Amino acid sequence: MAVTTFSLNTHSLGVPPTDLQKSFSLSSHLLHLADFHCAKSHNRLLKLKRKGCVTASLSEQDQGEYYAQRPPTPLLDTINYPLHMKNLSSKELKQLADELRSDIIFHVSKTGGHLGSSLGVVELTVALHYVFNCPQDKLLWDVGHQSYPHKILTGRRDKMPTLRQTDGLSGFTKRAESEYDAFGTGHSSTSISAALGMAVGRDLKGRKNNVIAIIGDGAMTAGQAYEAMNNAGYLDSDMIVILNDNKQVSLPTASLDGPIPPVGALSSALSRLQSSRPLRELREVAKGMTKQIGGSVHELAAKVDEYARGMISVGSKSTLFEELGLYYIGPVDGHNMDDLITILKEVKSTKTTGPVLVHVVTEKGRGYPYAERAADKYHGVAKFDPATGKQFKSSASTQSYTNYFAQALIAEAEADQDIVAIHAAMGGGTGLNYFLRRFPDRCFDVGIAEQHAVTFAAGLACEGMKPFCAIYSSFLQRAYDQVIHDVDLQKLPVRFAMDRAGLVGADGPTHSGSFDVTYMACLPNMVVMAPADEAELFHMVATAAAIDDRPSCFRYPRGNGIGVPLPPGNKGIPLEVGKGRILMEGERVALLGYGSAVQNCLAAASLIERHGLRVTVADARFCKPLDRTLIRSLAKSHEVVITVEEGSIGGFGSHVAQFMALDGLLDGSVKWRPLVLPDRYIEHGAPADQMAEAGLTASHIAATVYNVLGKTREALEIMS
Repeated sequence: MAVTTFSLNTHSLGVPPTDLQKSFSLSSHLLHLADFHCAKSHNRLLKLKRKGCVTASLSEQDQGEYYAQRPPTPLLDTINYPLHMKNLSSKELKQLADELRSDIIFHVSKTGGHLGSSLGVVELTVALHYVFNCPQDKLLWDVGHQSYPHKILTGRRDKMPTLRQTDGLSGFTKRAESEYDAFGTGHSSTSISAALGMAVGRDLKGRKNNVIAIIGDGAMTAGQAYEAMNNAGYLDSDMIVILNDNKQVSLPTASLDGPIPPVGALSSALSRLQSSRPLRELREVAKGMTKQIGGSVHELAAKVDEYARGMISVGSKSTLFEELGLYYIGPVDGHNMDDLITILKEVKSTKTTGPVLVHVVTEKGRGYPYAERAADKYHGVAKFDPATGKQFKSSASTQSYTNYFAQALIAEAEADQDIVAIHAAMGGGTGLNYFLRRFPDRCFDVGIAEQHAVTFAAGLACEGMKPFCAIYSSFLQRAYDQVIHDVDLQKLPVRFAMDRAGLVGADGPTHSGSFDVTYMACLPNMVVMAPADEAELFHMVATAAAIDDRPSCFRYPRGNGIGVPLPPGNKGIPLEVGKGRILMEGERVALLGYGSAVQNCLAAASLIERHGLRVTVADARFCKPLDRTLIRSLAKSHEVVITVEEGSIGGFGSHVAQFMALDGLLDGSVKWRPLVLPDRYIEHGAPADQMAEAGLTASHIAATVYNVLGKTREALEIMS
């Protein structure tokens, strides 16, 4: 790569040769970045043996392409906090990165978690903590699933064995966990907005610290990132955005044939190379001149800046980021420690104002051969063997609810060519990669853009299509206005398939589907339903396909089905809308379950029956419209009605209580008790631990029955 050197005669532009000309001597400052594309062809195993890297012998491998035993990490063992890195040499920083990468692989092999994204930012993380002074300087990791190296370098290495476990480290950044986690994450595309807020807050308080947002090219597909950049360019506060470009959406977006590149035009535009401290300072001089003189000098200053950019990158147009007001630098090899440190130091030390975007190119899964070859399969992993890459996934006799949903939707689409599917960069997570293979022209990945996904689906519905919008329950929160304004208000038949409903285990509260029943059932035109098992899910997909005069939604949990028989040919039968069912006839007490909670109701009934009482168990199926006939019958024939749901306050139980109150059913002797998620966030952990904390296990339900009946002794026996 040639380095362009030039000087500009400012007299010819009518500008005195003062600081402007002095700051424009580019020859001594232009950065010469090595061509990093040649690195793609090197042998990863030989790389492990290079001087200054992890030095475990390859003979330690029993088989496979990586070490079977954890290699020694003598340098990493001396690093507890970023302060301990400050005196390391360039050679030592490279060794630290290699040891850090090995440490991540062996830790995640024992806990599971997000592997590929963390391996891709090892050098970047080391460089950032070497150059900047955290926690005074603020690092914001978008999504946060790539923060494992950051956690290890900020005092949490000894806790990595607890990653994503009950009472252990979060899989994302979390303010309550460490002062080095400047902002809590889990969902994408929030970092630039938060960083801008921190930068403006810093300025208002007269502080001088740096604020750095690290965001992936996948997260850049979301509208909020552009909204934030647009505002950052206008406010002109000093902040740094690191664009981590790994040529993949940093979420498990994949077809069955491999990873899918980022959606949209952004990926094709990330190809500019400009890095010059004097040029930035020239730009600021031009800004100052404009403010002081105004008029025609504004045009002159713009021409100076434009000309300088043109000389550096001949023939290229300004980038989108520059149009939004961010000064663009890059692309930079995200695995070249020397280049990263040089550029970050330049950006940090330049005494100018305004937002800067550094475009860093990385490789997801870097340094682990299996993750490099299959970044989608090693995005999020179960426990695995480091030597062979084999993941220890538990065998199950049933499939996941996600897969059952995909099968049901494919069966419906086979019979109805108007059915289409939409997801927001989650083809793998929603199961729609299977739908894509069968119907490539009827499956739409809109990027990490839930708001757009919902309104896009509304537009499809306007044209007579039957859109199924498959979005995680917690992610649909991001598009709530579109659900109300663009879908429900207009009574458009968009079908929402809400995956990961209820508690989700290791991913914790950022991904828990706690609120969807509450926020969907309050909408006047929405049909709201939830299956008690996988067969019911097939029927509800068919029901949603048949509802063509209003919007509808159904929720289903993370995890596998319970093993009930599936409908023939995977083709569900549409249910009567607003009609529940009795699963078990009993007396005195009625357990009215909604969705997956029905299974715990049945288990509770079994516990109670051992103590001599047989209770009624009903499956509501629908939260809206409610089966009023069923509820009225239960209330009039039982002493106690207990509603059970894996959702927040304000959901199914609240709708039942509203109906019972208005119908006069609570005016007599019947007692009603709601069992819902507690009014707090339940932290990550094992699913069984979460359910126990929520008080929704079979034992908790059974104990509630006895407490309401005044039998506290039996309640204590059940809980013991």
